[in-house]
Amino acid sequence: MSLIEVSRTLGSAVDVLEFSEPVTHVYNPLVYARASAEAFIERYGQGPKEAVFLGMNPGPWGMAQTGVPFGEIAAVTEWMGIDVVVDKPRTEHPKRPVQGADCPRSEVSGRRLWGWAAERFGTADAFFERFYVLNYCPLSFMEASGKNRTPDKLPVEERAPLMAACDEALRAAVELLQPELVIGVGAYAKKQAQRCLEGLDLRIGQVLHPSPASPAANRGWAPQAERQLRDLGVSL
Repeated sequence: MSLIEVSRTLGSAVDVLEFSEPVTHVYNPLVYARASAEAFIERYGQGPKEAVFLGMNPGPWGMAQTGVPFGEIAAVTEWMGIDVVVDKPRTEHPKRPVQGADCPRSEVSGRRLWGWAAERFGTADAFFERFYVLNYCPLSFMEASGKNRTPDKLPVEERAPLMAACDEALRAAVELLQPELVIGVGAYAKKQAQRCLEGLDLRIGQVLHPSPASPAANRGWAPQAERQLRDLGVSL
């Protein structure tokens, strides 16, 4: 199985799941942004990799717009050189329109992560020669107000089938990419990696999540993340 097959299988598996209020809208960019999601995989997902960064799930102004994890638009279109092509989600939230490369908003988490990668490694090819970036869950959940709802806040009966599909995809991706290290971007991603990848011959670590909701990240995310990476034995 290829990484694109893993992505398509995951996208189809989660697309049939149903979620109850307060979730009113669910975006699945592996389906409506498949073209750019797969362009990212084809260009940068060829293993093996030294390490894989693992995020939680798409943000409304990042992967939900581009199909790329932490997919801040300028980073995807300019630094990675990916032509963002998206359709519309099945039901679009009026406060969270999907506009692809025309979206005027910038995702702070993606700007911080990919901005650091560009500053530290120069080219996207240089970064992805050693690393890859995945999201554990491919779905973005929104409430009626437009508020983002994270997967960990879902009821257990909705979370269980979602996690089963995500676990299967993560293990398959890791077996293809063969990293020595999986780095959770934030505590949630680390926890899922530890649970899902138990028994595999790799190490699991964590870096601070670059979200603006994190006071620590707002005090200079990149230097803190670099210290954590060095503590994990990643040479920069």
